Amino acid sequence: MAEPLKLGFEAFSAAPKGVLILLCEEGLKLGPASRRALAPAGDLLQRAAAADRFTGKSGSALDIVAPNGLAATRLIVLGVGKPVKLKSNDFAKLGGAAMGRVPSSATEATLIAEFASGALKPEQSADIAHGARLRAYRFDLYKTKRKEGEDAPASTHLAIAVSNVAAAQKAWVSREGLTDGVIIARDLINEPANVLYPVEFARRASALKKLGVSVDVLDVPAMKKLGMNSLLAVGQGSVHDSRVVIMRWNGGKKGAPPISFIGKGVCFDTGGISIKPAAGMEDMKGDMAGAACVVGLMHALAARKAKVNVIGAIGLVENMPDGNAFRPGDIVKTMSGQTIEIINTDAEGRLVLADVLHYVNTKYEPKFMVNLATLTGAIIVALGQEYAGMFSNNDQLCDRLTKAGQATGERVWRMPLGPEYDKMIDSRFADMKNTGGRYGGSITAAQLLQRFVGKTPWAHLDIAGTALGSPQSDINRSWSSGWGVRLLNALVADHYEK
Repeated sequence: MAEPLKLGFEAFSAAPKGVLILLCEEGLKLGPASRRALAPAGDLLQRAAAADRFTGKSGSALDIVAPNGLAATRLIVLGVGKPVKLKSNDFAKLGGAAMGRVPSSATEATLIAEFASGALKPEQSADIAHGARLRAYRFDLYKTKRKEGEDAPASTHLAIAVSNVAAAQKAWVSREGLTDGVIIARDLINEPANVLYPVEFARRASALKKLGVSVDVLDVPAMKKLGMNSLLAVGQGSVHDSRVVIMRWNGGKKGAPPISFIGKGVCFDTGGISIKPAAGMEDMKGDMAGAACVVGLMHALAARKAKVNVIGAIGLVENMPDGNAFRPGDIVKTMSGQTIEIINTDAEGRLVLADVLHYVNTKYEPKFMVNLATLTGAIIVALGQEYAGMFSNNDQLCDRLTKAGQATGERVWRMPLGPEYDKMIDSRFADMKNTGGRYGGSITAAQLLQRFVGKTPWAHLDIAGTALGSPQSDINRSWSSGWGVRLLNALVADHYEK
């Protein structure tokens, strides 16, 4: 796929090219560089603003095609309200909003990064670039035809005019890696399952080696030797072999315990023998969104050389109905030695995570474990698509995840755990059963996972509502937003790097 957006930073003195984008404070206030850029147009802005009742309020915009007196093909003035109220994530949204108004046919655009009160800080300009690139993302790899009269989208060069080019470029370095990480996650989730099956997913994750990440891939014989029978049971009905991928970034002190992130990677989920209804099943190509987030996060951390030791682990399977598929009533022995009775083969993600959580916990003894999974439809019923469900045995980890979610816009809401719910997954024939029934479905799924983490601080994020069919926003127009990469990157940066 061609890169839809190319970014660059330039000095205020450079002549704006193509589409001109200005930031306007409430009261129709512009910065000096913006006023200079508009000088040849006389009172064009004032007249157009009066006609459209535009005053610069936050979220408003003024769009003028072929502005008289300017060389620009289009003038876009974005209202920012009162800049003092803007937070870090608001600048990313601002970049997304700006890019959203640039026509797909435009090849050049210039955004002047200043308010009336002064030039933006380098970090703020880099956040705008981050948001613009995420908004420009598109997944059209498999489109071969377009509607009659529809032109192929152009590759746009966006120049962000700043007061200090070198400082802005330095600030962009860490955000570029984060942006790439989100895009990697989006690409993985948007890929069809006939292209992205477990072995291919593992191959793509192995590309992290180029950034200095150590990548180990466990094949079926290796998993059998370890006793990962729970994970292997899920994939045994597929023609595609299962894999576990362990990614290690050693950016912290040598020998210091790592932090860890674990992702569910069901590359396609039919439900197995307990097959799903046909309607909407095509979305189950994205049942590996948790694993995609972990790969994107590892890219982001390695790209900015994060000063922390990190383990990223993903369990990759395909859940298919077949003569060899696992069945309701089967009992599997997990790597931990605990046994699980299968009640419903469509409750498969927790079986994958059970073995991977135990493996990471016992082999690496991490400071904490955070797992991500498109685990239950029940969490969508509870929280819709605005929050991911968070279940945890550790208040501090929950508090930090909550604050990271508020800062990035990838929000989490803590859900309950407790012995009353845990009893619901007790089995007559095994240590536990893989579903506790209809009521509290997302909670009983989390209770099962908790049985495999011991005393290690742990959080389970159920991202079924946020990762697939993601809500559209200023920084996302994709079916999947790559949810979780920005959240967890902020968690690490704010609390675990030294």
